[in-house]
Amino acid sequence: MHLAILMTNTDESAFADAHPRDGAKFTDMIRSVRPDWTTEVFAVKDGIFPGDLARFDGVMITGSPASVNDGDAWTARLLDLIRAMVAEGVPIFGACYGHQAVAKALGGSVGANAGGFVHGLDRNDVINRMPWMDGLPDNLHLYASHKEQVTVPPAEARILTRSEAAPVTGMAIGTKVYTTQHHPEMSRDFIAALTGEMVDTLGPEATDAALRSLDSPADGQPFAESVARFFEQAAS
Repeated sequence: MHLAILMTNTDESAFADAHPRDGAKFTDMIRSVRPDWTTEVFAVKDGIFPGDLARFDGVMITGSPASVNDGDAWTARLLDLIRAMVAEGVPIFGACYGHQAVAKALGGSVGANAGGFVHGLDRNDVINRMPWMDGLPDNLHLYASHKEQVTVPPAEARILTRSEAAPVTGMAIGTKVYTTQHHPEMSRDFIAALTGEMVDTLGPEATDAALRSLDSPADGQPFAESVARFFEQAAS
């Protein structure tokens, strides 16, 4: 399969320069379970959008420190594209910002987390399953780093997972949209480095809690498998 990656990450800091960009992270994630799949990255945050989605078997939308509520021109264009892709049946997987963008584009709402930043390894309870989710544990642990969440899902969404901090951490719309509030593309080493980078933002207590959470393993590999299965069933 050939997938388009719509990169929304606006971080251009020295920290970002020292680590692989999201296009590479998402490519590595999907190739960890489907080594022969290919990807093409579009920096939509810079106004670079794919011209012809017919060339792709599906689309992945990445995370970002930006907010879908910022009102940026590129965000408005992305929301329009999401609506067009859903109408045309283009398979979409969205993570973090991508999850929130899908929700907002399709009539949902996004707002601040009541308890502030959610950061580190986060537990999600699977409350509904789609066929491509076979093999995922009932208690799904994924890396998180978000200060906003989907507060109202789109009317047609089926909520798949929830966490202690957020009632909608994963959703599906039909069989062509699959999203997560979390970061299955992140490795333990990267989230540990990001935690160190965010000490001033998180504060000492939340930083310590985030670092302690990393002692437990993430379910990144089985989740990556679910993403691959999602695209496979969407194409069948």
